[in-house]
Amino acid sequence: MKILVCITHVPDTTSKISFTDNNTKFDKTGVQYIIGPYDDYALARAVELKESLGGSITVLNVGEAETEPTLRKALAIGADDAVRINAFPTDALFVAKQIAHVAKDGSYDLILMGRESIDFNGGQVHSMVGELMGLPSVSPVMVLDIDGNTAKIQREIEGGKEHMELELPFVAGCQEPIAEWKIPNMRGIMSARSKPMNVMDPVSDETGTSVEVYEMPPEKGAVKLIDPDNLDELVDLLKNEAKVL
Repeated sequence: MKILVCITHVPDTTSKISFTDNNTKFDKTGVQYIIGPYDDYALARAVELKESLGGSITVLNVGEAETEPTLRKALAIGADDAVRINAFPTDALFVAKQIAHVAKDGSYDLILMGRESIDFNGGQVHSMVGELMGLPSVSPVMVLDIDGNTAKIQREIEGGKEHMELELPFVAGCQEPIAEWKIPNMRGIMSARSKPMNVMDPVSDETGTSVEVYEMPPEKGAVKLIDPDNLDELVDLLKNEAKVL
């Protein structure tokens, strides 16, 4: 089985976020980057499938040179080779076009990625890749099993879970509990140094969006404690101050 896993290079959730140049640029100073958590689930499931069914895993990232340590970590976890599209990921459609171009040439049986990145949280790339390639796209996938050329999937839907089967190839946006995150061991870290990484130019530099300004969310207000017997005050606050009634 030939699997393509698309990963994002995102700030750790513990990093303090700030902006520069009049709030028009993200300040990367002191920010720790990681593989997107949902992409970690996709990669972990790909490794499990490779171990049980055989085959190979290619990891792909659309990003500049600073993302290579993230790709090397993915190689240490169990991917066989890596592709880096040498471009800043400006928007979802731009990223999807780069992924689709590589995936078409690679003839992959399965294309996995996280349900969304944790920086922009768009959740659009998997469906765009599927549309560009003429393939089914399913998200968010919680269970993924392969039997021959058929995949058995469980995904989360509003109010419940949906079970479905579809033929390979297809695109899946993954989330927990599809697999347990994997931590690279020393052998994996050492072998990752010699695994191939192919750096490619983007198929196009055309983007559909631009950043005007970044804004931090408003600071949380102070907590108000209401006596449990004072329901009238609670209703008044919810209606006139919180305006949720």
